[in-house]
Amino acid sequence: MSYRFLDHATDAIIEVKAKDLKEAFSVTADAVINLTLDQDKVEEKEQREFSAQGKDLRYLLFSWLEEIPFLLITEGFAIRRIEFQLIENNDFKINAIAFGEPLDFKKHNFKVEIKAPTFYDMEINQNEGVFMRFLLDL
Repeated sequence: MSYRFLDHATDAIIEVKAKDLKEAFSVTADAVINLTLDQDKVEEKEQREFSAQGKDLRYLLFSWLEEIPFLLITEGFAIRRIEFQLIENNDFKINAIAFGEPLDFKKHNFKVEIKAPTFYDMEINQNEGVFMRFLLDL
């Protein structure tokens, strides 16, 4: 499991490789968190519940990519880790709990604000593992 940031002049393009969907969404969360702040500097003092849902995997990924920055930036909650359940029925849903503490710009080394995810160049492949690529508007 891994992620990498691709070069882009103004936005963030992230590629994720994982063994399965659950791991891919976990790696995606870590990539988004570490793009925003230093995850290893966050302490687990509080928790917040949240969810993401979509009519298919692309919409689920988009929703996931909206919810994490919402917690980080709008609610000011620095995330250390996320535990979640991925539900695949007619729709797709993630029920999650984020563990962390109130955001402190200096302590957590706040780096960049994510404005929004996009569907532009979004890719999800499930062949011998899972590959995801997505673009975040910064």
